Amino acid sequence: MTARHTRPLATGIALLLAGCMHTTAHTPLPVADVYVARDVVGDGVFSAGIEGPAWGPDGALYAVSFGRDGTIGRVTFDTDGSGNAALFAALPPGSTGNGIRFAADGSMLIADYSGHHVLRIAAGTREAKVFAFLPRANQPNDIALAPDGTLYASDPQWADNTGQLWRIDRTGTPHLLETGMGTTNGIEVSPDGKRLYVNESVQRTVWVYDLLVDGGVANKRLLIAFDDHGLDGMRTDVKGNLYIARYGAGVVAIVSPEGKVLREVALKGRKPTNVAFGGPDGRTVYVTLQDRGAIEAFRAEYPGREAGL
Repeated sequence: MTARHTRPLATGIALLLAGCMHTTAHTPLPVADVYVARDVVGDGVFSAGIEGPAWGPDGALYAVSFGRDGTIGRVTFDTDGSGNAALFAALPPGSTGNGIRFAADGSMLIADYSGHHVLRIAAGTREAKVFAFLPRANQPNDIALAPDGTLYASDPQWADNTGQLWRIDRTGTPHLLETGMGTTNGIEVSPDGKRLYVNESVQRTVWVYDLLVDGGVANKRLLIAFDDHGLDGMRTDVKGNLYIARYGAGVVAIVSPEGKVLREVALKGRKPTNVAFGGPDGRTVYVTLQDRGAIEAFRAEYPGREAGL
């Protein structure tokens, strides 16, 4: 999420390219067929708070702030890849959703930055209940699930451009991992579950940690720093490449595990807030756009690490 005071008030590509159902997770799609963004949900369907895209086990895409903040929208797709968004759930009074992830049991986990919670919607229901309460948090923002079910949450303080990092056990117990950081925002785990990536929006840095057996972090080091614009949500593909929403730059940067920029995918909007992999083969990248209240998408060479393929 980007600082609220900077925001104005205010379907995915389901078609598979010929033969893509016969490719494997480690066989790239032809470069000529990928990295071209198109609209899947048009302007103003979501509010400027649009964030947290996540591909659900039901084959639909979910994102927060459908029509207004405090809601979750569900996007289904026509055969031509265009999306149809509808209200899925209204969050409890005082709650505002940001990052979304789906747990192995099909439940939806939602970072609730105004309520200082992580909320949970059980599979087959639409009622959000408190999974974890973080009273010491500034505002739980983006979240990432490790393969073992451990949840990690970024926690920015936009007023002074600082931030924190949290671990949340499978029981919902929070643990503060680090404080005194920059404006922590995008967060993601490597496909093998051995690395945690955290970016700082204002400082334009991406850090990488080793994940320990007990869920802790160690050996923090700088992966990459950018010269301009902000950083927002992130995801990894099965090769471990990071897809980073470059807020204000109007691109998604694809960065290797070694910290090299492999490519920048141009978008129609200038303020991407987050990305998620989905689609029938897991190779479609959905991007939420704050300045448009819309969702764009492009095809990628490799599926996302959470695509299950």
